[in-house]
Amino acid sequence: MPFPLSLEQKQTAFWLAVWAAFLFLLITLGPVLTPFLAAAIFAYALNPGVDRLDRIRFGRRLTMPRALSVTIVVVLFFAALIAMVLIVVPVLQKEIPLLQAQIPAFLAKANDLLAPRLQDLGIKVRVDSAGIKQLAAEQMAASGDAIWAAVLNSARVGGTAVLGWLATLTLIPVVLFYLLLDWPAMLGRVAGCVPRRYIVPTMAMAREVDLLLAQYLRGQLLVMLVLAIYYSVALAIAGFDVALPVGIITGLLVFIPYLGFGLGLVLALISAVLQFSDWSGLIAVAVIYGIGQVLEGFFLTPRLVGERIGLHPLAVIFALLAFGQLFGFVGVLLALPASAVLMVAFNHLRRHYLSSSFYNA
Repeated sequence: MPFPLSLEQKQTAFWLAVWAAFLFLLITLGPVLTPFLAAAIFAYALNPGVDRLDRIRFGRRLTMPRALSVTIVVVLFFAALIAMVLIVVPVLQKEIPLLQAQIPAFLAKANDLLAPRLQDLGIKVRVDSAGIKQLAAEQMAASGDAIWAAVLNSARVGGTAVLGWLATLTLIPVVLFYLLLDWPAMLGRVAGCVPRRYIVPTMAMAREVDLLLAQYLRGQLLVMLVLAIYYSVALAIAGFDVALPVGIITGLLVFIPYLGFGLGLVLALISAVLQFSDWSGLIAVAVIYGIGQVLEGFFLTPRLVGERIGLHPLAVIFALLAFGQLFGFVGVLLALPASAVLMVAFNHLRRHYLSSSFYNA
């Protein structure tokens, strides 16, 4: 015979069901929440700057309005992002025309190197520009309908993706402004929703998480600075003309896993092909970026980021792989801060377990 539930147990079950439904709704609306999640991350990182501007006094009673503080911080933040873009664009504008001019000579070298070996295997293909044009024309003539259908399908999918990205990029500044404007009030409302009997431990956990995330941000900034200096100096020693912009790009974008490294590597490889007539440039890029990856993955990130949030280097590597497997690119981006939050919860759960009668009985 089932035991009747008390009023408190019924209320607990009801609110657990409500929160479970809310969590399911958030998971279902995941793609829609992307700009809000990105804006919330930026707001958390930028809010200390807004609070510092709020404390500036003009006279005895006048302080800077929060709306003005938010506007200054948001403008400076997006100005920094635009400055990074303006560093990349001139490099691309310089290298792409040079690359186009070097493509025929590069293909001629590739043909001289590969064509004899391919002929030994019974494959008669020229790897120069004329041979590639002929091969492309034959393939398009043989499967023109399939290629046209694929192009149309890619245009539809790509057009939808571009519109989605444009909408996301437009929403992020707007959402960021309003989040920063109402940040203290929102935190107060969230704290007000916590049951009163749990408010003290919940606020203690929140302060602990905030401290860890602040340490994470400082550690990540140190990693970006060290890598920007390393890649710039190493490429300059190797004799690259674009060492400074490529090194800065690779270092500053390292907080987005694989993107900063990949973009910097591509730019460095293009520069090596254009600037050096032999293989020395490509070898230098391979050595510099290989050492950089080892330096970042096995020393800088575990030491400067992992130790600051109390994670073992193996735990850092596991967190990156696990969150990437579960949530894709966004999971890789949020792996370490989310691990810091989970670590705080685990530590509190462990202390509760060690003090429980179940453990001490």
